[in-house]
Amino acid sequence: QVQVVESGGGLVQPGGSLTLSCVASGSYFSITTMRWYWQAPGKQRVLVASSTGGSTYYADSVKGRFTISRDNAKNTVYLQMNKLKPEDTGVYYCNRVSSDGRTSHWGQGTQVTVSS
Repeated sequence: QVQVVESGGGLVQPGGSLTLSCVASGSYFSITTMRWYWQAPGKQRVLVASSTGGSTYYADSVKGRFTISRDNAKNTVYLQMNKLKPEDTGVYYCNRVSSDGRTSHWGQGTQVTVSS
C-alpha cells in the first residue's frame, strides 16, 4: 500500500519562505511523477509544480518563487517556497503518480498560511 505524507506547513509572513516535504512509499520512486497541488478555501485543487525524472513544471503563478526538487534515495520530494504571498495560503497536497500512469496516491495535505 503506497503512502504519501506531507510535512512542513505553517504560518509565515508575506515575503517569507517555507519548505514542504513529501515522503512517498513504494517502488521505483525515481521514475514516478511527483506533484504538488494547492487548494484555497472553497476552490478547486490546482497543480503548482511537478517533477518527472529530470523534467519540472511550474504554474505561472509560482514561477521564479517555488522550486520542486527530489531526493530519490529518500523517496522524498520538496517544495521550496520563497517570496510567499497571502494568496499562496491554502492546503498543499502531494501526489504520487506511478511510472505507468495507472495509479495516483494523495497525501493528507499540509496547511500553509501567509499572513502578517
